[in-house]
Amino acid sequence: MRHVDLTLEPRDSFPVPTSNGYQVYGALLSSLDESSSTVSQRLHDSSIGSLHNSGLLGSFSGSDRRHHKQVDKDEHYDLRLGVTDADDQEVFEALAEAFVFGGDSLELADGEFVVADFASTNATHEELLTDAAAVVDDLPPDFEIEMRFRTPTCIREADEITAMFPARGTVFRSLLRKWNKTVPEEQANELELGLVREDFEANLIEKPDEHAYDTDVIMVNRGEDGKPILRQGFLGSCTYKFKDASEAVRTATTALASFAEFGGVGSSVARGCGYTEVKINS
Repeated sequence: MRHVDLTLEPRDSFPVPTSNGYQVYGALLSSLDESSSTVSQRLHDSSIGSLHNSGLLGSFSGSDRRHHKQVDKDEHYDLRLGVTDADDQEVFEALAEAFVFGGDSLELADGEFVVADFASTNATHEELLTDAAAVVDDLPPDFEIEMRFRTPTCIREADEITAMFPARGTVFRSLLRKWNKTVPEEQANELELGLVREDFEANLIEKPDEHAYDTDVIMVNRGEDGKPILRQGFLGSCTYKFKDASEAVRTATTALASFAEFGGVGSSVARGCGYTEVKINS
């Protein structure tokens, strides 16, 4: 798995959609298509959201255009990508070819960005579990996991019902399902996690930051008729505290929280939903 950070500098000021993740995703696929059409097509066709895209992070000003905000040419912007594709090295090489060696810019509908910096870290599911075990050994049993949901996090509970609150069972079950789908097939017996929703509900307490918690609607695509396709979700910070949890549950839950920074939380992560930052508090 890979975590790729791009620092972007706009060539000029221009408007971008308030929910710009879907537009950034299209620009990424276009750039990847030029360096590796195979990688671009595989990411587009993935059923598990194997590319996690934060959308543009930074300071914006208001725009005269409805549902838009203005990029400032004197600012820089961050774009965080997580890659859980089984061939993550190939995806990483295609990104590097496009934005480092190829010198491509990221072209959006009304302007473009120059890639000023490109950094990458990688980890495996096994390494996340090993690191989580070390955390559990070092900290008291009631340590806390703080998760900051930076972009609307859209988790479907059933059919068209979307979670609008970062409940422990909802968030960690979503991560669990994605974890087990992305574990390498040859290591499934060792690395798949056998927890169920009730394990999280019985062993964790969620404490949302009431001053940061919010809900929002995010545009993730356009239909064939041009109408926006929208998803509902929650934003803000939430702390999850263990209560009488076994060592195994604490280890698995901590690994899943770390995995959120690679895979995102919930659905439509390739189009800007579910970007999450994680911090462990003793």
